[in-house]
Amino acid sequence: MHLALVACGNRLEEVITVIKSAVLFSIGKIKFHILAEDHLTPQLKKMMSEWPCFIRAKFQYDFYPITFPEQNNQLWRKLFRLCSAQRLFIPSILYDVDSLLYVDTDVVFLRPVDDIWGLLKSFNSTQLVAIGMEPNIPFGWYSSSARHPFYGVSGLNTGVMLMNLTRLRRTMLKNDLNAYGMFWEDLAHPLYQKYKNDIQWGEQDIINIIFHYNPEHVYALPCQWNYMSDHCTYGSHCQGAREEGVSILHGNRGVFHGNRLPVFQIVYEAIRDFPFEDKSLQSLFFPMQTELLKTVNDPCGQIYQVFLKQIEKRTTRSDI
Repeated sequence: MHLALVACGNRLEEVITVIKSAVLFSIGKIKFHILAEDHLTPQLKKMMSEWPCFIRAKFQYDFYPITFPEQNNQLWRKLFRLCSAQRLFIPSILYDVDSLLYVDTDVVFLRPVDDIWGLLKSFNSTQLVAIGMEPNIPFGWYSSSARHPFYGVSGLNTGVMLMNLTRLRRTMLKNDLNAYGMFWEDLAHPLYQKYKNDIQWGEQDIINIIFHYNPEHVYALPCQWNYMSDHCTYGSHCQGAREEGVSILHGNRGVFHGNRLPVFQIVYEAIRDFPFEDKSLQSLFFPMQTELLKTVNDPCGQIYQVFLKQIEKRTTRSDI
């Protein structure tokens, strides 16, 4: 299983936490592809080297420098959040990787990577990527405010993307720039130039424009695999999470920090602080449950069980 993330700026803690969560729950081995600013690489290597041997045996990693096309380097580097546009160029940077799961740094896994990786087998012959929808409750940004084309009725949220890179590199993608189609690696800059005055969310908007014209290439990722605050702040709006539990928790808008949304912060900090040496997932589950029970008066706390379901399934295992 191949998992990619981009490490820039002050995201060191989040990067190590999402890696930790992926290793903590997963069954098979993971190969991490970490695209990082130079000053973060030695710190991340040091932190991972201090994990117990039985944990380090579960994963491998490669580091890559942050790389943008030379002629537009500063444009892409600062398009939205620092370096976040790097995800647009992963297919060409990781040219020898067949399939890949990309995640933002502000996510934590609550379920094995193996399970979302298995969705690659569910792709039909035309699908290239699995991406979740932007929540449309109480209203969606794209459906209410976007001035550019976007996917579906509410747009895509690109914080979690499962990609068949081989298919993506080979596919001619329809667009509104020419009548013949263009390859992924050639689309980003022309689309930016056309829509630069309308783009609000950087590379996510560009990806939405691409798949607006190519909807047959998208596998709609169930909401439990990219669960955000909007899924619970205005009532419970993710049926998959109610049935299966949250699989990947996405703390977008900074909700893992700053006491703005206690449920998200509790889950994030429990994983961040969990000592691998404890080995038993019960040592994670029961303290987390105790803290979540204190949030039942908050909108998301009213359905706190959805944040525990996947971890609870695994507490019967004798160790990690």
